[in-house]
Amino acid sequence: MALLALGLAAWQWVETRQKLADTQQELARRLADNDSVGVEVRGLAKQSQEQVAGVLGRLGALEAKIAESQSQQATLERLYQDLASNRDEWALAEVEQGVTLAAQQLQLAGNVHGAVLALQAADARLAASDRPQLISLRKTLAGDLDRLRALPQIDTAGMSLRLEGVINAIDKLPLAADGRPRAGEASPKEQADVLANSAAESTSQSPSVISVEFWQRLASVALWQRLAGEFWGELKSLVRIQRFDRDEPALLAPGQVFFLRENLKLRLLNARLALLARDQWTFRNELQHAQAWIDRYFDAGAASQQAAQESLKQLAETEITIEMPTLNDSLSAIKTFKLGQERK
Repeated sequence: MALLALGLAAWQWVETRQKLADTQQELARRLADNDSVGVEVRGLAKQSQEQVAGVLGRLGALEAKIAESQSQQATLERLYQDLASNRDEWALAEVEQGVTLAAQQLQLAGNVHGAVLALQAADARLAASDRPQLISLRKTLAGDLDRLRALPQIDTAGMSLRLEGVINAIDKLPLAADGRPRAGEASPKEQADVLANSAAESTSQSPSVISVEFWQRLASVALWQRLAGEFWGELKSLVRIQRFDRDEPALLAPGQVFFLRENLKLRLLNARLALLARDQWTFRNELQHAQAWIDRYFDAGAASQQAAQESLKQLAETEITIEMPTLNDSLSAIKTFKLGQERK
């Protein structure tokens, strides 16, 4: 009994120690979790503080912008009130701006259509006012409008599109040195295939040598004509005689052909830029060089080459330089009218 009691006491002591160790481990684990949670909470709190600081900074910047916009709005309101106090001065300022814009379109870009639209807008603004003092100014604007409408119109957009079409066709132009057969003429390989097919058909349909039909076919004129035609076709496929009414075509390496086409495109692009800049000499010079290159290096019998040459010839003959009139009369009339209003 004593031993049993001693063993029971020992077992309880061991079990108590085990539970105590488990409790200590659980407590240590929970303390570690609490520490990690605390670190996360401190990180979130720091991040929240940074976000709040950023929001405050943006709020301050927004307030500064609002104050600046309010000051600008007040300035604009004062300007609007100053301008609205005299409708005639405001209308005259718009007219002067429109005439100045038209003069810039003529002198800088040569845009006659844009200048006409600007002058029409200025005339419409004057027409909205019923003051008789503006009649002389409208007459001056009408004279400048008539001079602009009498100028010849240049289809710059259409010419630019035609140049773009020629540029896109450069890669498809056949070289003169290639000696390609014309359209509708069969190549030697195609002629050989046709002869082989006809021979195969005649072999499959030919009768036996001992038959009467074979000897009748052999003696027929159509057979000998067909054989003569095949022989002549074979002979023509071996030799091709071609006549050149000009100098021998220049021979180019494959790499040089690529650079030839690219340089030709660059010349046409330079002509396009000269067209937009109204540079007649550069425009015509680049087109003439491009025509010379196409005539020298590409096949003159190809339809694409002839179409490109025709387009370049028509473009080179077009005059793109026009002597633009000035709008000094309208500008002087506006300044004179303004000086008269200021004296009053």
